[in-house]
Amino acid sequence: MRSLASQIPPVLPADFLLSVFEESSELVAFHYDGENFSYRWLREKIETWESRLARDGVGPGSIVAVDGDYNPELCALLVALIRVRAVFVPFASVTGQERRELAVIANVGFTYTFSGREPANFTRGASPVQNGLLLKFLTAGNPGLVVFSSGSTGKPKGILHDFTKILEKFRIRRKTLRTLTFLQLDHLGGLNTLFYILSNGGTVFSVPTRDPQTICRAVQENAIELLPVTPSFLNLLIMSGEHAKWDLSSLKIISYGTEVMPEFTLKRVRTLFPRAQFQQTYGLSELGVLRTKSREDGSLWVKVGGEGFQTRVADGILWIKAESAMIGYLNAPNPFDAEGWFNTQDQVEVDGDYLRILGRQTEIINVGGQKVFPSEIESILSEMENIRDVVVTGENHFLMGKIVVATFNLIQEEPLDELKARVRKHCKNRLSPYKIPAKIEIVSEALFSARFKRLRQRSGTGETGSQG
Repeated sequence: MRSLASQIPPVLPADFLLSVFEESSELVAFHYDGENFSYRWLREKIETWESRLARDGVGPGSIVAVDGDYNPELCALLVALIRVRAVFVPFASVTGQERRELAVIANVGFTYTFSGREPANFTRGASPVQNGLLLKFLTAGNPGLVVFSSGSTGKPKGILHDFTKILEKFRIRRKTLRTLTFLQLDHLGGLNTLFYILSNGGTVFSVPTRDPQTICRAVQENAIELLPVTPSFLNLLIMSGEHAKWDLSSLKIISYGTEVMPEFTLKRVRTLFPRAQFQQTYGLSELGVLRTKSREDGSLWVKVGGEGFQTRVADGILWIKAESAMIGYLNAPNPFDAEGWFNTQDQVEVDGDYLRILGRQTEIINVGGQKVFPSEIESILSEMENIRDVVVTGENHFLMGKIVVATFNLIQEEPLDELKARVRKHCKNRLSPYKIPAKIEIVSEALFSARFKRLRQRSGTGETGSQG
C-alpha cells in the first residue's frame, strides 16, 4: 500500500479528538473493571499504539479486524487506526465460522484480539485486497470502517464507511451524561455512543456482560444517567425483576432503538421508571445515527433527521439521504437511487413532522391481501400472563399466502393446548380475525440475538400447534 502515502493530506484524522483529550487530560475517560483511566492515559496509549502499528506493518490502507468489547486498550487502538488511515473491522457479537466468513468479505489482513486485561493477540493474514469497492476507496487515503448487517434475511452484507464522515458530527461539543455502553462496538449505535462520550470529555462506563443483573449493578454503582438499550432488553429486564433489586434512580434518560418498540412494553417500563425520560433513537448501519425528537415523553411518534440528513416518505416507506452514508456494500449491489436516496424499507405512519415506525417492509405478513405488522400483535400478546417473550412471524400458506405464527418463550411450563386457548380468548376482541395467530409455538431458547434484537427467523424447534 506504499502508493497511498503520496496521496495522504498532512492533517491527521481525529486531530480534533486529541485536542479534546488534551483539554480533558485530568478527567476520567474510561471506568473499566473497577479502575479509572484518564484522558492523559488515553493520549499516551494512542501514541504507543501508533508506534506498535508501524512495527506490525499496519498503515494506510491496512484492513484490520479488532475482536473485543469496550476495553480501554482496544478503544485507544481504534483511534490509532483512524489516525494511520487504516480500515477498522470490529468483531464483538459473532463467533467461530461466522467471524471467518465476515473476515473474508472484508478482506481482513491483520487481526488484534482482546480478552479482558490480557495483552492483545496479533495475527497477520496473507490475502491481498481484492474487493473492487475497497480498492477504489483505499486510493483516497481515508480511514475506513466495515460493519455488517444482521443477516436476519440472508447472508450478512459488508458495509463500508468513510470514518472521516462518521466523525464529522462529533466536532460540535455537547453536554454528556454518565452513559453505560450497551450496544456493542460492531454496531454503529455502539460506535456512536463511544465517540459522543469521548468527543465531549465524558466517561465511558462499560460492563463485562449485558445481563439485567450486571446492567442494574453498574447503574447503581456508577450513578448512570443515560442507558441506551433495545426494546428486547427492556422486556428481559422487566421479566428478570432485577430492576426492583437495585437503586436505578440516577437514570435520567433511557433511549431505545434498533427495532420496533411494542406499545405495551413502553407502557410497562414507563411505569417502572417514572422519573426517566424515554427517548426513541433511529439509525441504520448504512446511513449512521440520526438525531431524533419524540413528540412527547413516552410517545412512539418521533421526528427524525437533523444536520446532514434529509427524509421523505413515499407510499408509506421512509427514504433517507445522508452525508454520512456508506460508500457501499462489499458483497451486494448499490442500494442508492440516482439522487443518493436510500430506501430504509421501514413502513411508517405520518402525522405532520412526526413518524411512527411500524416495521420493516420485509417483515410485514400478507394474510389474504391484508397487511399484518408483527409489532402490533407482539404488543397485544405481551399483555398475557406467563409470557417472558414473544415473536410474531409469517409462514407460507397455500390458500392465504401467509399465516401469522406466534413463538412464545414462557416463564413457567404450560401445555400447548392451554396456551392456544388463552391466545384465542385474549385476541378475540382485540384483533381482527386475520391478525390472530393461526399457529402457536413454544420454545425454551431466547428470542433475541447477541445484540438484543428480536430474532424473526424461525428455528423450527420446540412445540408447535395450529390455532384452529
